[in-house]
Amino acid sequence: MFDDEDEERPKNHEDIEKMPIYVKAMEIYEIVRSIIEAVENTDIDFDRENAEFQSDWIERSLHYLMENALVLPAKIAGAEGGDIYDIRMENAAIIRKSAMELITDARALEINGYEETEYLNLLRTEIDNFRILFAEWVKTFDVKNYYIDRWGLFNPPGVNYDDHDPDDDIPFDPDEFLDFLMDDLDEDNNEEEDDDNSPF
Repeated sequence: MFDDEDEERPKNHEDIEKMPIYVKAMEIYEIVRSIIEAVENTDIDFDRENAEFQSDWIERSLHYLMENALVLPAKIAGAEGGDIYDIRMENAAIIRKSAMELITDARALEINGYEETEYLNLLRTEIDNFRILFAEWVKTFDVKNYYIDRWGLFNPPGVNYDDHDPDDDIPFDPDEFLDFLMDDLDEDNNEEEDDDNSPF
């Protein structure tokens, strides 16, 4: 168990929801919802020659806006839950990609005829604010708590994909492992028998 004074407890979902980066991600999600509602309730004056193309792109952009907005809080929670450096960095890379794509999705709405840019400009501003929170958040990742990423993408500074892993030196004896599993199974069975024989 964790000692309140000596060790930090793992973050539960309520703790994560209070983090500034998570709060900002949810604010961006709400802005995206408002943009989608506003666009769907606007009669856009499409070019006669490109009306079908523009309509399709508007529809796709709205879909991508929602998809990318949902990624931000989900991957923040995933990174906090994973706690291993490479898992956190992998989630961070996906968050960065989705945040940048939100800007592209907003621009696509403008290019294809949506002229009410108030919400779109607000989205751009909030993503820039999110970017700063994101960069500060990434600085908090524990570079000592990692597994070597053999693909070479998400290793802490100074760790290479082909570095020797000290865990590889631990000998694996299949018979010893099987004995361990059988002992553990016997203990579980004994506990179940004790429970069955309990008068309570």
